[in-house]
Amino acid sequence: MRSVAGQVFLLQLVGVVLIVAATLVVLVVQARRDTMADARSRTLAAAQAFANSPGIVAALNSPNPSAVLQPHAEAARKAAGVDAIIVYRLDGITLTHSDPHQIGKHIVGPYAQAASGKPFTRTFRGVLGLSVISAVPVRAPDGSVVAIVSVPVRVEKVQHRLDRQLPVLFGGAATALVVAAGGAGLVSRRLRRQTHDLGPVEMTRMYEHHDAVLHAVREGVLIIGGDGRLLLANDEARRLLNLPVDSERRRITDLGLEEDLAELLASDRPATDEVYLAADLLLAVNKRLTAPHGPVGSVVTLRDTTELRALSGRAELARERLRLIYDAGLRIGTTLDVKRTAEELAEVAVPRFADVVTVELLDPVLRGEESSDATTGITEMRRTAVAGPDGDRLLHPVGDLIRFVPGHPVAAAMAGGRPVLVRDLSTCDGWRAQHPRRAQRILEHGIHSLLVVPLRARGVVLGMVDFWRASGSPSFEDDDVSFAEELAARAAVCIDNARRYTREHAMAVTLQHSLLPRGLPEQSALEVAYRYLPAQAGVGGDWFDVIPLSGARVALVVGDVVGHGVHAAATMGRLRTAVHNFASLDMPTEELLGRLDELVAQIDAEESDAGEDGPGITGATCQYAVYDPTSGRLLLATAGHPGPAVVQPDGTVDFPQVPVSPPLGLSAGLPVESAELTVPEGALLVLYTDGLIEVRGHDLDAGLEALRDALAGPDRTPEATCAAVMEALLPDRPKDDIALLVARTRRFGPDQVAEWDVPRDPAAVAPVRTACARRLKEWGLEQVAFTAELILSELITNAVRYGTEPITVRLLRTVSVSGSAAGTVIFEVSDGSSTSPRLRRANVTDEGGRGLFLVAQFAERWGTRYTPTGKVIWAEQSLHEGATPGVEGLDEILLGQWDDTEL
Repeated sequence: MRSVAGQVFLLQLVGVVLIVAATLVVLVVQARRDTMADARSRTLAAAQAFANSPGIVAALNSPNPSAVLQPHAEAARKAAGVDAIIVYRLDGITLTHSDPHQIGKHIVGPYAQAASGKPFTRTFRGVLGLSVISAVPVRAPDGSVVAIVSVPVRVEKVQHRLDRQLPVLFGGAATALVVAAGGAGLVSRRLRRQTHDLGPVEMTRMYEHHDAVLHAVREGVLIIGGDGRLLLANDEARRLLNLPVDSERRRITDLGLEEDLAELLASDRPATDEVYLAADLLLAVNKRLTAPHGPVGSVVTLRDTTELRALSGRAELARERLRLIYDAGLRIGTTLDVKRTAEELAEVAVPRFADVVTVELLDPVLRGEESSDATTGITEMRRTAVAGPDGDRLLHPVGDLIRFVPGHPVAAAMAGGRPVLVRDLSTCDGWRAQHPRRAQRILEHGIHSLLVVPLRARGVVLGMVDFWRASGSPSFEDDDVSFAEELAARAAVCIDNARRYTREHAMAVTLQHSLLPRGLPEQSALEVAYRYLPAQAGVGGDWFDVIPLSGARVALVVGDVVGHGVHAAATMGRLRTAVHNFASLDMPTEELLGRLDELVAQIDAEESDAGEDGPGITGATCQYAVYDPTSGRLLLATAGHPGPAVVQPDGTVDFPQVPVSPPLGLSAGLPVESAELTVPEGALLVLYTDGLIEVRGHDLDAGLEALRDALAGPDRTPEATCAAVMEALLPDRPKDDIALLVARTRRFGPDQVAEWDVPRDPAAVAPVRTACARRLKEWGLEQVAFTAELILSELITNAVRYGTEPITVRLLRTVSVSGSAAGTVIFEVSDGSSTSPRLRRANVTDEGGRGLFLVAQFAERWGTRYTPTGKVIWAEQSLHEGATPGVEGLDEILLGQWDDTEL
């Protein structure tokens, strides 16, 4: 209702409502008047008709007038629709009445006028409401009045007819109102479209400012109709186009404009900032069609660009430079590689700023080292990047170490630390003196201008960037220097970041390689191959280990410390050392990971208490597996690490379901669960870190399926399996470290294991010792029989004396997997006691206590490991020549237990 159309609609609607209401009131009042007139005419007509009816005089003169007239009066009353037809004599005695009880009674009324022979009609209000009554005299043949006929009727009774007409009246009024409102709405809608729904204030303001805007604006405005006639032109348009006074309503083509401009204005083609010549002015023309939002035609704006034309070239150049700076920010520094960053700098500047770009860096920068603050005396730099056609052929190629002469622009820029601009290379003697023949070839190729800018970051010069321009491009000017400095500054920051990353990455790689295994230890249970690949983004904390254990068992370890860098590598070294120490104690797999979890939590707490800002170890994972070649059992425990894969001898691949505990440092003291598997001989055990199967954009199941496909296939060595897996799964640029450990299982045959049960009787020591010597002879190991008997005697005697049943003796004959070593003999004595013996030096007066000392002297290694039913004391004797003392040295070892004074 704020718009003009809405207000017009409201006024029209109010007017229609008032007219319809007034008409309705007039009709109702008229209907009421007609009701009263109808009541009067009806009663008078009924009275006259009955008074003048034939036979009424005879009936009056009959003996019983009431009996004759009453039926006729009732019939006439009903036919006339009145309340009653009353006939009474001149003395007031009633002869007929609608109420039979009133017949014969005397009534009093103002009927003198009727008795005198004059009919009348009157209105009165009785007990039944407003009524109309008419009285007419009955005349005898001689003209005398003999009786009076009175007919009353209630107005309400007559008004029923009016009430039946009122719905029609109101319905007609409503119909007229709807039709009028609809018509007003259509008119208002059309008006709203024409006024664009503007209110009176807006329309007034628009018309008030219309002329002012058109005449004051410094831009020409033309409105052209669909027939090509000019409808409106403001003062600026008239000035720019030199239009005649009577130009409006004339065709555009008849106004004397330039042909191409007139053609554009008369066509139905839109235009945006198209430049046309009008006399000696350059006009920027914008044209927009008004359809379908308005009548067919167009609106044209004209802007004088004659003065701006001279500045447009420089503005376009500035925009192009800003766009190049923006692109440089996106394209330079996409990697943390120094050489690639230099190449990106050269590529982004060609050909938008220079035709050829070369980059020279100091050698320490390429190695990731800090460059010296004093660059005045430095004249040697290495060409790192070249971009541009024939740049490698004309200039020094990438990789050359260039020693610049003192007068060369690069040497001058290095000495002064400022850009050097050479507008004309043919006049630069210092540049020509560097390499005269090459300089001549460069000039003949058309390269004529050079701009050298230092690459400076944190106040230190890292190198130089050289911009070259060839024929077809203007020489460098002073305005180009500031832009080149900005471009070089952005690139220098990226190069410095890459240099620092190169240094830190090299340090982390060196640290990590020093902490990882240098080679695989000699053992006889598994044939092992491995792969380790650090991440491109930075060295991480993945590690692996192969640890020989007692009883020819071997532990396989794979772990991962979340994160990258030196801290992750150092953390990995700490955890690897801890695993080695715990493994040397022959801990069960679940207990070892439990202790490692406690260690990680303790280290995190210590670093937190010390207030160190670096990240903790939280997020480390580990998988620890122990394989026993005598039984084929694999004991496995996992803390937040992916489970292993087992490749059966027939080539099928399984991923055993093993319980997975939380990552190290997060278990909050909860016990670690372990699993036991039986692995057939010749199967492949595959342990890996998550970097091998977790690839961004793919889920874990897809990675496991890819690993399954790569591992499938029989008769492959561990080395071939590692190569196949890395070829199939290795991404182009690994985001995380990858550690892969593949081990083929071996089983000890019956000819490598000998076992005896020993009763707890000192007399049983000799027979068992003899049986062991016999088995050693069968193995062809007579050279170690004496020391073996001595070791076994001590171990069995200790078990019989201090241990509990059952007591078992086992001999193992091992052969190295690589075949480079002669192998070992392992002696194991187990009993049901958990008490472990300790090596000590016996006193002079002690009768015993020297047995374990002898075992330690003759065995290469010895120790104790605990089992669920007791303990095992084991000793290992190497079979290579000179590993153990012979019989002739036994007396010296025994006598060494006492010194000369004690003897």
